Amino acid sequence: MNMPIAVDFFLHYVYLILFLWVLGEQLGLPIPSVPLLLTAGTLTATHKVNLAMAILVILVACAISDSVWYFLGKRFGGSVVKLLCRLSMESSTCVRRTNNYFTRHGSKALLVAKFVPGLSTVAAPIAGQTGMPYLVFLASDLAGAVLWSLSIILAGRFFGDALKENPHALSTAGHFAGLLFVLLLAGFFLYRILKQQAFLKSVRGAKIEPEELREMLDAGQKVFIIDLRHPLDYLPDPRVLPGAVRIGPETVAEHQEMIPRDRDVVLYCTCPSEATSGKVALNLRKQGVYRVRPLRGGFDEWKRLGCPLETLKEDASVSAA
Repeated sequence: MNMPIAVDFFLHYVYLILFLWVLGEQLGLPIPSVPLLLTAGTLTATHKVNLAMAILVILVACAISDSVWYFLGKRFGGSVVKLLCRLSMESSTCVRRTNNYFTRHGSKALLVAKFVPGLSTVAAPIAGQTGMPYLVFLASDLAGAVLWSLSIILAGRFFGDALKENPHALSTAGHFAGLLFVLLLAGFFLYRILKQQAFLKSVRGAKIEPEELREMLDAGQKVFIIDLRHPLDYLPDPRVLPGAVRIGPETVAEHQEMIPRDRDVVLYCTCPSEATSGKVALNLRKQGVYRVRPLRGGFDEWKRLGCPLETLKEDASVSAA
C-alpha cells in the first residue's frame, strides 16, 4: 500500500480509528494514543479532520472503557489493578503513584491521570475500589479526558498551522502523515521498552527468593523486613510478614537511621516485578545500606507459598504510605 492510499484510508475512517485506538489503550492494551492524536491534530489544519468530532469520539471511548474498569475495580478490587499494571508498560510506577494521587487528591486525581504514564492505566479501577460515587467519577474522568485529548490535538494543530505558512510543506506533511505516525509510535515504544528494561536489569540481581527468606527466619537469623505496601493494599488482607515494619516508600529516607547495616534488609510490596521494592533498594544503597534485597513476588508470592504471616502490630507501622 503506498502512502497516499494509506492517508486516504486514515482520513476516510479517522473517527472510527480514533475511537477504537483510544478505547483499546484505555482498556489496557499497550498501544499509545499520543502519536495518533498528534497526527490527527496536525491534519485538522487541513480541515479534513474536524476538531470537535475528534474530541467527541475520544470522550465516548474513554467513558466506555473507564466505566468498565471502574465497575470491575469496585467488584474485584486490587486484583484488577494488578492485572492492569502487568499489561501496562509503566508497571514500575502505576500502582504506587496512582494510590498516592488518590490518597492526596481524591477525584481531582482524575483530572491529571491521563497525562501521567501509569496513572491512566489504573485510575478507573482504583476509583471503583475506593468507593467513589460513579457520577463523581464519570464527571471527573471526562473532564480529565477533555484536558488530555484537547491539549495533545491542539499541539498537533499548532504544528499544522505552522506548516500553513508554507503550503508545499503542509501538503508534504499530509502526504507523509502515515509515515509520521509510524515513526512517532515506534519511537514511543522504543523509549518505554528501553526504560523498563534498564530498570528491571538494575534490580534483578538483588532479589531474594521467598524460600530463602523463610529458611533464614526459621534458622533464627536476624533479618530486618520492611513492608512498603500502600494502605489500599491492606484492605483485602491486613497481615504482614513476621516481624515486618511498615514504612512508606516516600518516607524510608527519613527513617534510615532505624535501618540496620549489620544484617540483611528485605523489602516487599505488591507491585508487578517488585517495582517499588526495587526503587527503594536502589535508593537505600546510595545511602550506604548495602545489604538490602527486594523479595521476589512480594507479599502475594509469599502468601501463595503458604509462608507464615502475622497481624500487623500497632507499633510496627512507622509511617503510612
